[in-house]
Amino acid sequence: MTQTRSVYNFSAGPAMLPREVMLQAQQEFCDWHGTGLSVLDFSHRGKDFTAIAERAEQDLRDLLKIPSDYSVLFCPGGASLQFSAIPMNFLRSKALYINTGVWGDKATQEAQKFGDIVAVDALTEDQGNTAILDEAQWSQYEDDFDYVHFTPNETIGGVEYSALPTIGKGKWVADMSSCILSQPINVSDFALIYAGAQKNIGPAGLSIVIVRNDWLDRPRPATVPSLLDYSVMAKNQSMYNTPPTYAWYLAGLVFQWIKAQGGVEEMAERANIRSRALYQFIDSNDFYRNPIAPLSRSRMNIPFILNDESLNDVFLQQAEQHGLMYLKGHRSVGGMRASLYNAMPQAGVEALIAFMDKFAEQNR
Repeated sequence: MTQTRSVYNFSAGPAMLPREVMLQAQQEFCDWHGTGLSVLDFSHRGKDFTAIAERAEQDLRDLLKIPSDYSVLFCPGGASLQFSAIPMNFLRSKALYINTGVWGDKATQEAQKFGDIVAVDALTEDQGNTAILDEAQWSQYEDDFDYVHFTPNETIGGVEYSALPTIGKGKWVADMSSCILSQPINVSDFALIYAGAQKNIGPAGLSIVIVRNDWLDRPRPATVPSLLDYSVMAKNQSMYNTPPTYAWYLAGLVFQWIKAQGGVEEMAERANIRSRALYQFIDSNDFYRNPIAPLSRSRMNIPFILNDESLNDVFLQQAEQHGLMYLKGHRSVGGMRASLYNAMPQAGVEALIAFMDKFAEQNR
């Protein structure tokens, strides 16, 4: 049964966890499965945590249909740490970075410290709105890169690929922090997928890396730190050092929850319903505006602007009074942003729309 709530976290991350997951974690906090111990007490190499870790990995493999020739790594830190680990592990000649926003730019800047990076700005303006360029306008690059990096969904700008690029397919490296587990993907198209946990997976402090095994066999420079060496992490089942065990446990509970809800396919349907409802309201109300071209709009992160921006602070204050938290847009963009990750119930979107409608009526 879905648990109701009256306060909704619209933050881009750390994001809300499913209510059922939090209640289960609360119930198991002091005594996990009759052991008399908390997961926080477990040795990461003991049989109890090993069982938790193995189930979490298998559930993730089931959800994303991850082929057997891929390794799944549970890594400490966030996705930004992978900005360095990826070029350290795989950049030998040059890599292509297709950028559609802030996080792609940050990944590029970090990778440039380690070698030759060709960066493509894949954003444009379409009738006054931000849009992702059609691939035909930048796909003239020869396919001789070590890898091709892109961000399927940009959390800050609220843009998402309606169709993934084709250049470098099979050598794709993708930052899926804000869209993983929100729709089916063909993992075999990618060499590596990585995602910070704090949006669709679990709490901050953990990141997931899914990497094809033949890439793990490639020689690494001796200077790659062991904790950033994917081959070392894979050989040690992500336990070269003590991992973030409780975050790993919570991620496993989220995977179980997604399975129980109907899997990634159901998450995709819910994401479409949530985002469609909010976009339809924004588009139909001239008090608000979304600055993204329709074909490039994110299902996960929806920025919007009040036509009278002098009301921003009042909007945020009153939203919080209605239990609608963390709607302020990123400082680099401004305005508002509603993040609608997997754990956001439809009731949260309906509450936001009702508030926005009333606020517009009272402040015209």
